[in-house]
Amino acid sequence: MALLEVIGLRTEIRLKRSVVHALDGINLSVDAGETLGIVGESGCGKTMTAMSIMQLLPNGGTVVGGQIRLDGRDLLSLSPEEMDSVRGNDIGMIFQDPTTSLNPTMTIGRQISESVRIHRGASKKEAHERAVEALSLVGMPSPKQRALVYPHELSGGMRQRAMIAMALANEPKLLIADEPTTALDVTIQKQILELIDNLKQQLGMAVILVTHDLGVIAGRADKIAVMYAGKVVETTSTRALFANPRHPYTEALFASLPERSAESGERLYSIPGLPPDLTKPPAGCRFAARCRYATDECRTSEPPLAGTVEEHRFACFLPVGEPVYRTEAAPVAATAVATERVRVSRDSTLTEPLLRIEGLVKDYPVTAGLVLRRNVGSVSAVADVSLTVHQGETVGLVGESGCGKTTVGKLIVGLEKPTGGSLLFQDRDLAQAPRAERRHLRRDVQLMFQDSYAAMNPRMMVRSVMREPLDIHRVDSPAERDRRIREIFDLVGLPLSALDRYPHEFSGGQRQRVGLARALALRPKLIVADEPVSALDVSIQSQVLNLMRDLQGELGLSYLFISHDLSVIRYLSDRIGVMYLGKLVEIGPAESVYANPVHHYTRGLLDTIPVADPAVEAAKSSQGIAGELPSAIDPPSGCRFRTRCPAAQEICARVEPKLAPYGPDNHLAACHLPLRPAAAAAQEVAPALV
Repeated sequence: MALLEVIGLRTEIRLKRSVVHALDGINLSVDAGETLGIVGESGCGKTMTAMSIMQLLPNGGTVVGGQIRLDGRDLLSLSPEEMDSVRGNDIGMIFQDPTTSLNPTMTIGRQISESVRIHRGASKKEAHERAVEALSLVGMPSPKQRALVYPHELSGGMRQRAMIAMALANEPKLLIADEPTTALDVTIQKQILELIDNLKQQLGMAVILVTHDLGVIAGRADKIAVMYAGKVVETTSTRALFANPRHPYTEALFASLPERSAESGERLYSIPGLPPDLTKPPAGCRFAARCRYATDECRTSEPPLAGTVEEHRFACFLPVGEPVYRTEAAPVAATAVATERVRVSRDSTLTEPLLRIEGLVKDYPVTAGLVLRRNVGSVSAVADVSLTVHQGETVGLVGESGCGKTTVGKLIVGLEKPTGGSLLFQDRDLAQAPRAERRHLRRDVQLMFQDSYAAMNPRMMVRSVMREPLDIHRVDSPAERDRRIREIFDLVGLPLSALDRYPHEFSGGQRQRVGLARALALRPKLIVADEPVSALDVSIQSQVLNLMRDLQGELGLSYLFISHDLSVIRYLSDRIGVMYLGKLVEIGPAESVYANPVHHYTRGLLDTIPVADPAVEAAKSSQGIAGELPSAIDPPSGCRFRTRCPAAQEICARVEPKLAPYGPDNHLAACHLPLRPAAAAAQEVAPALV
């Protein structure tokens, strides 16, 4: 018998004037020692399923039907007090955002020990010892010391480890991980996922892994349930799903992955439309309105979750994958989806540099004392970075959190002032130019923020948000400004009616389109895009990336695209720059850097990218990039990566490596012991050539 069985689960959320049918007939099961992956777009019901199991539904949320059995015990029949003894004891949960889930007023050790005292009746001392033990179990450095600190004193990866320690303190039978790595860069993500895997084996737990990242699922789950609009539309083993998806929605999710289009340069497939309104669910298949194969039967009748074998079930009248006889024209198979996409032509001929960065430095002072605030050191955020961006080119900038990517972006757009070096935009210095000239130059350089919602005033309608930069720079007449706003909204694919809505009334993908529209309002030549798709699921991500590519060709834009996702960077970029602890360690053509990396750090980043292929994930080394990022207050001597580099030798500590050429395509890297030989005429490269 399965450890957890969910049978016919139906959950509703009652609003003032309507009812959201969030889950409708969900059937799932997971055995002890097994990992079930739940995937789908935002709003498909993944998190609602987890919250229904935990009975932590939002206000108005109620389970109205079905059963949830844990070890044969129906959780829905328990009283609130009995359910309190299950949560945190038999079922542990890792929440998506540890920053908002951890109590900022309590030390980490106290928060973990609280659960142990409640469920096990342990003394204060025993509970604290168990908290330290749990922190040690999840690989927290110096667990005794970390138990005494507050959440804000830990890095993102350490906070997630603390959250996992809290979930595991009472050795639960079932662990639910809700998007546990969404906000983390690839190296920390790999560590967290491997940690969950190892703990599952040690403790014999069952795991439910909720995510929109198909690469994460490919390497970690034993079986998968694909959800859409509150229903399970396909479920089978991980290998079977990736080898032969049968539901058109699953096929479309795979076709939207950047890595599937990066090598060919083809346009990403984008699922048209939006998920249905679950206050009024459609009568037939809920995916029919967005499905390329839908017929009248799909729109009027609901397909059952069935299949030719019990191990692979799908809810579709016209399944894809293996060929079937159909009365309609046969749709393309899953492997042929790419033939319908429009191939994108990328002109590799570079024009004169639009932006030239030379020897850029940014140090932040570290002070001590409440009154005198004396200087006790500095944080080396950006250290002697040089690169160029040409007209119509996209340069991708990658690296772990804390490597200096966003700081470079802030320096370019003028949100920070450099400590040293120059930022030449069309041969005019953005940092040193007179104020009036600097104001004019900044019209040509705009920023696309990572969190588009936080970047907008929630009290302003989008029309006012769009007008603000035009009003500040006194662009044209008021009537011309309104005309320009309407023109830009049309460019980014938003209806004009959306101008009279507030930011909270948009979906994540729509808000990112508004963010791009605002960046385009002043008709810039360069857009610095800081992680613009990191929080979006794969289908919305493909829409935004395609839009950015289309507008680049139409308007002649240049992008500096900042991200920790190398798959996205590879798809969109002409060249890729890799940063580590404030230094540019490698830069070159996107395909060259991706296929033939020179620096050991680049190789480590590539090895940690989750790939949507179970065979590839199974063959990967578990090493990745070892250790934590060193402090930027006291960076290592010589090569800053040497403390984590598997090939480091004595010279790496003594001498700082300089960028040198590795091939005829201007592929440069800074490494004493490169992964491949340097070009015959290797020499220190002038900043202007980078």
